[in-house]
Parts: sequence; C-alpha cells; structure tokens
Amino acid sequence: MYSPNSLGTDSPTGHPASPVTYTTDSALPAVTDEMLQGALQHIRPYTVCILKAGPSFQEPGPARESWVADLIWQHGKRNYALYLVGLKRIVCPIGDGSGTTGVSIFDADPDEVDQIMRQDPGVKAGLFTYEIHATQTFPGSTLT
Repeated sequence: MYSPNSLGTDSPTGHPASPVTYTTDSALPAVTDEMLQGALQHIRPYTVCILKAGPSFQEPGPARESWVADLIWQHGKRNYALYLVGLKRIVCPIGDGSGTTGVSIFDADPDEVDQIMRQDPGVKAGLFTYEIHATQTFPGSTLT
C-alpha cells in the first residue's frame, strides 16, 4: 500500500518524482469524492495533437529520401522551438510503424494549435497529418 509520505514528499505536484511499479488496483491510494472534487477545481485546458503519417511520409531507413529526412529534421527543430517558448509542453515522437508519428500537448487553445500545425514544414509537405483534441489536466502535471 502507498503511504502519504511516498505520494508527495518529493514532488510539489503531490505525486512521486519517479513512478512506482503497478501491481494491482488494490495497492493504489484511496481517493475520496472530496479529494477528487477538490483536485478538479484546479484543472486547466490544454490541447492534444496527434500526428499521423501523411501521403508523403517515408519510414526511417535506407530507402528514405534525403528531402524527407531534411524536412523531418526541420520539423523537429520547430517542435523544439515551440517547446522552448512554452507552447508545446510535451513532445513525444512515435516510431513504432503504427502510422501515428507523434503526440504533443500544447498550452494553447485548439484554434491556435491548428494555426501552429498548418505552418509545420512536415504538414505542408504532406509528410504528416494531425488531429487536435481539447483536453484538460491538473496543473503541475509533468514528465520527469
């Protein structure tokens, strides 16, 4: 069972700095209605963007043309710039061959994210398409 000390003393967000290993739901901390209601008072909006392979996408490997690799590099540099200014809070490339090529969480509304994504060099070239979804989460949610 998780103790209060193991769930918040090392993180200002109230969760451990490093995740624990999941065993069973019965080992999770008890959450009362009041606890959840209190936490929900502090959620704030974000936007999730799911990046997918477009018609011009080429999988990594020796057959990938250099112009595709160059555009993906430019796309990555732009993602990092968006991260540095705080617009893209989470950037997760996905390279598992599933057709989903990335997931990002923006600190912007869906219309602004659409405007940002329409200017992406990979989107403009047809390497990527994207879906945008409004969402919300607790302040301080982070990856460590």
